[in-house]
Amino acid sequence: MNSQPRITTDYQVMLGKPIINGTRITVELVLRKMAQGATANDLLAMYPHLSNDDVLACLDYAADLAANEETIRAA
Repeated sequence: MNSQPRITTDYQVMLGKPIINGTRITVELVLRKMAQGATANDLLAMYPHLSNDDVLACLDYAADLAANEETIRAA
């Protein structure tokens, strides 16, 4: 899945945090709710205007960030 069409950033919306396109729901909110035990179905019930693809796009976005993360060790 390509999260790019569903996840956007705009400094005028939520100070530029990544959000689900067309909403003010941040990727961070979705990830934190899931980390606290919420399921995709829980999120869809809490935010009826979201789709399952929106939730998956948040996970994909986070996976892309983790995949490109590098750790630099001090000598």
